[in-house]
Amino acid sequence: MIKFSIVVPVYNEAKNIKLLIPEIEKYIDLNINELIIVDDGSNDNTQDVLKSFKNIKVINNKKNYGQSYSIKNGIINSNNNLIVTMDGDRQNHPKDINKLVELYYLHKEVFLIGGIRKKRQDNFIKILSSRIANYVRMIILKDQCPDTGCSLKVFDKKIFLLFPFFNGIHRFLPALFSGFGFKTMFVQVSHHKREFGVSKYGTFDRLYKGIIDLIKVKKIIKEKKNDNKLH
Repeated sequence: MIKFSIVVPVYNEAKNIKLLIPEIEKYIDLNINELIIVDDGSNDNTQDVLKSFKNIKVINNKKNYGQSYSIKNGIINSNNNLIVTMDGDRQNHPKDINKLVELYYLHKEVFLIGGIRKKRQDNFIKILSSRIANYVRMIILKDQCPDTGCSLKVFDKKIFLLFPFFNGIHRFLPALFSGFGFKTMFVQVSHHKREFGVSKYGTFDRLYKGIIDLIKVKKIIKEKKNDNKLH
């Protein structure tokens, strides 16, 4: 069986990761697989919590660089080619990791499997804006992904490292995999209300940045297709 690395970016999530890590250990054998927590410059007691756990790899960003950078940092420092990403806010359930990984093994032609949040536990405005953004993105990028904002994904590390990096790339992985010619798949996963803290990423000027990133990804995919034609 192929081993995998779970990459979890966190920023001031001490209360959540104190519960999340044991939940992951309940479903995933960390003596075989790898759990990487990337602390993105937290200023709470996240470091103290992380020091209390064994069988995890901790990466500390020098300052708050953002979610995309943290995910890439974790992936670069991972020991396995199969990557699992999830948020540190406990809205994803670790039990779904095994489901996605098993499907990845089963479907050999697929290189990314993304979660679709079933009965999403967020406020109305957040859900509505996300649905509009997903609809617009699917029309423009044709990635067939109904919920790119779900952080629970399983994918190939080597392919991820082919993509030009930009801040916000984590939201466009299905489009990039598909645009580069790699098959993707999406399945429903559970979703829970945030118990502690508030969302740290993707709230400031999100609409404007989303449009800029959409244009950027469209250009990256177009350049890749043109390059393929030349060869």
